[in-house]
Amino acid sequence: QDPCRPGVQDSIRLCAAAGIKVRMVTGDNLQTARAIALECGILTDPNVSEPTIIEGKTFRELSDLEREEVADKISVMGRSSPNDKLLLVKALRNRGHVVAVTGDGTNDAPALHEADIGLSMGIQGTEVAKESSDIIILDDNFATLVRVVRWGRSVYANIQKFIQFQLTVNVAALIINVVSAVSSGDVPLNAVQLLWVNLIMDTLGALALATEPPNNHLMQRPPVGRR
Repeated sequence: QDPCRPGVQDSIRLCAAAGIKVRMVTGDNLQTARAIALECGILTDPNVSEPTIIEGKTFRELSDLEREEVADKISVMGRSSPNDKLLLVKALRNRGHVVAVTGDGTNDAPALHEADIGLSMGIQGTEVAKESSDIIILDDNFATLVRVVRWGRSVYANIQKFIQFQLTVNVAALIINVVSAVSSGDVPLNAVQLLWVNLIMDTLGALALATEPPNNHLMQRPPVGRR
């Protein structure tokens, strides 16, 4: 038995709540892969069959169209070669998914490079894997991935909040000036005053919104699409 690290089950549960599907691609045989996937929470039903759990050879022999259809349903792939991992990444990307791949070996390099985000292992990972990846996980721990997602979503949410805040302030100032100019012929805020409002609101607002730390509520939102 190769026991799971502590905290992996919770991390996979958090990923599922956040709309991220975790898939295991391994060279181990199907029974070993099934046991580990059940232990860490990737599989919940011990009696699942193809295509949820599939052998690399079976997946490899499918046509491109069949591969794309099956790729959506796969949770565990056993007895796989490095090329199977690459084929799975390509099939998922063709289906419009945003794909992140983890790997530590030299043979994982093509899949890491092909994925939207390649994550290599900092301790066990080879130099080739690190060069091909976008992010290096220094502690080789899956739980760190959840932290990466949480921070990424936090940055995205903070940018959204700042844009919303800016639009509110600027549109309000513009409407006040336009309505006043049309109705009374006088502008309540001149150019210098508008610049002061912008300077104060921009600086304080940007600091307040940019420094807001991530929270667990972000992990209950669905992912944001490519566009």
